[in-house]
Amino acid sequence: MFKKLASETFGLSDIGKIISPTDYDQVDADDYLFHEDGEKIFFLIKSKKDEYCFTNFALIHVDGDSAISSKRSVKRYEYASHKISQVLIETAGNIDLDIELKFTLDERLALSIDVNKNCLESLKDIYKVLISIGKLQHQQEIARNNATQCLEVLASMYKISEIESEDTIVKHYNALLLNYNATMLERYTKRDFSNIFEKYIRA
Repeated sequence: MFKKLASETFGLSDIGKIISPTDYDQVDADDYLFHEDGEKIFFLIKSKKDEYCFTNFALIHVDGDSAISSKRSVKRYEYASHKISQVLIETAGNIDLDIELKFTLDERLALSIDVNKNCLESLKDIYKVLISIGKLQHQQEIARNNATQCLEVLASMYKISEIESEDTIVKHYNALLLNYNATMLERYTKRDFSNIFEKYIRA
């Protein structure tokens, strides 16, 4: 108990380590994955009180109150709806025990993850992943905005008085809505980022 209290006092309990894929089934975050939908862990950082689990769909944060408490809260941030930006790594000084992975979600929630400095090489992999996801999210946001503008231009080309009947209006409306939703929700809103993780995460 004394060691746990000392670790908590000096902040050592927050220094995480990178978990091997062979141990993913032993972490708390694994219980909250949508295995049924093909979700899987690609990278996981675990400290005494926290787990930061990067899956192909989301970041799952198993948040502990302290190293000496069993209370946990589980937070899920889907990449499809939470924009990643300001990704950086702060390397350790001569006397530091840790390095930091920092990034922001939705330009308002800043996350800072302390990791043992011996894990720097592996941490560079998730750094590249987060940068790449953020770039793609930005590109898709531009594409969705362009799609909306194109729809507005198309709508302005039609005049209600020129349409033959109410059935024709409904037909055009349904066709536009179907294509617009397909464009926004399927083509330009990526949900599964497996290919990016597989590109940069070294086995």
